[in-house]
Amino acid sequence: MQKNVRLWLEEMKKAPVKKALPVLSFPAIQLMGITVKELISDSNLQAKGMKLIADRVDAAASVSLMDLSLEAECFGSTIRYSDDEVPTVIGSIISTEAEAEALKIPEIGAGRTRIYIEAIEKACKLITDRPVFAGIIGPFSLAGRLLDVTEAMIYCYEEPEMVHTLLEKVTEFLIKYAKAYKAVGAHGIVMAEPLAGLLSPALAEEFSSEYVKKIVDAVQDDNFLVIYHNCGNSTIQTIDSILSTGSAAYHFGNAISMAEMMTHIPEDIIAMGNVDPAGEFRNGTQESIREATLKVMDACCKYPNFVISSGCDIPPLSKWENIDAFFEAVKEFYGEA
Repeated sequence: MQKNVRLWLEEMKKAPVKKALPVLSFPAIQLMGITVKELISDSNLQAKGMKLIADRVDAAASVSLMDLSLEAECFGSTIRYSDDEVPTVIGSIISTEAEAEALKIPEIGAGRTRIYIEAIEKACKLITDRPVFAGIIGPFSLAGRLLDVTEAMIYCYEEPEMVHTLLEKVTEFLIKYAKAYKAVGAHGIVMAEPLAGLLSPALAEEFSSEYVKKIVDAVQDDNFLVIYHNCGNSTIQTIDSILSTGSAAYHFGNAISMAEMMTHIPEDIIAMGNVDPAGEFRNGTQESIREATLKVMDACCKYPNFVISSGCDIPPLSKWENIDAFFEAVKEFYGEA
């Protein structure tokens, strides 16, 4: 069902009481008694998991799996799978300009993309009380996985043309991938570009933001939004470059001070963050996550354009009592508990 999500975003900004919008999907495995490996392999399970979470928590939107191995796998990367952790990319497949030139852009539907697109299509039919966002990787973060994450930084200095060749190809793929989600009813994408958080402002502009902007310009409209996510520790230094992407909203990690970040965000743009996903959702206690959530809200909710969230994707084995405590803390802050 088509929905004017730009209007939804405006209404959220004006609302005195705002619903949380954590990146919450993988912990559905606990509700269904399945493994991560089973979840990432089955569109029905993914849609069911999203629906179970939507029924359990009063979040502003439903966000699908943030599986940052998915797109690299389509290009030919080797993936390590696990029963209780998100998949990860092993090694690299590009190390020369010739290899970058020869790299073929995969078809949409290759690898597990078909499963994930079908999952969103099914989830959009099951979840009708809030927008549904698909998870997608950002261009530099995808290129970095094809080059090897640590080598990618060096290549920006030593082999910039090779990196740009690769970025052109992954950006073309990501535009088609985002459009596929748009075609099946998604209300937008949460684009994870964490690797750009390791770049200097100049490099972030050249190797990340310019390509993110191409994707935003190609897919974003009133019915389909891009929420930009970066959990790196240099996002405050690179915020001008990040904002230049034109994304509809921004999501930041717990490596930075969210209160400081809010001083850099224009008042007409929503920014979200940044309760520690590993330290609190995964390994904290109900009391510690309550305190952490209230601390961020105390510091940031004076800004009408702030929305409380997790600092990144909430890990699969995060305790549900902690997730529930996060939502209870949000209610407590607004005097609704």
